[in-house]
Amino acid sequence: MNDSPEVSGAMVPGYPEPLWIQAVQVIQGEIDRGVLLPGGRLPPERQLCQQLGISRVTLRKALNSLVETGVLNPSHGRGWYVAKTVPAARKKEWPNTLESFSETAARMGLTPHSKVLRAETSPATIDEAEQLAIAPGTPLFRLERVRLLEGVAIALDVTRLRQALVPDIERVDFQERSLYATLAAAGVEPVRADSTIEATKADERAAEHLDLASGDPVLVMRQVALGGQREPLFVSTIQYAGDRYRLRTSFARS
Repeated sequence: MNDSPEVSGAMVPGYPEPLWIQAVQVIQGEIDRGVLLPGGRLPPERQLCQQLGISRVTLRKALNSLVETGVLNPSHGRGWYVAKTVPAARKKEWPNTLESFSETAARMGLTPHSKVLRAETSPATIDEAEQLAIAPGTPLFRLERVRLLEGVAIALDVTRLRQALVPDIERVDFQERSLYATLAAAGVEPVRADSTIEATKADERAAEHLDLASGDPVLVMRQVALGGQREPLFVSTIQYAGDRYRLRTSFARS
């Protein structure tokens, strides 16, 4: 008789997150919800593979990852057990900190890449000048990229910043190079970003570069990144494919 709890979760082949990471998230979610209890044994590997729809190799990678973070304990010949005590500080999937696309990808064990559509300097418009607290006509570096994870297009990112912040920025290869790393090398550190987020429909350009149909849902994030003196450093408009991006946050009552 098998009295192990059943693990359920939707595994999505082709999703930007590899299957083993999805399996980690499903198992961790079952632990967080109390389906899998501290000290309890997980279902047998064959059963887990069937429930999650993955191979044993993929499952083993997920289980070993959870062992490394202290969430599970292996028992030779007996199976896998939930740790009796929760690790003191488990890495959050989406921390409430300002981090670049590349930093997020690295934290999640994914490979980031960018396809550069535009990287050039031109005068700031009146609206852009107002956003960045600069004079109209100030040289702005305009960087437009398709952001990819594991080769899958996630977002269309358009960023504008004062060219004077990084005088040689037009020579940077943003196919691989992070904008945040480029700014840091020039001594420019964003410390905060004021953001607005809204759901809308993909226009023709976003649809073309994100492999969507025109009108498909996208999540649009508009950001103004600020420096240590609250001065605007750059503005970004990022359109995320609606079925490939999740935003998690937390709220507290004062």
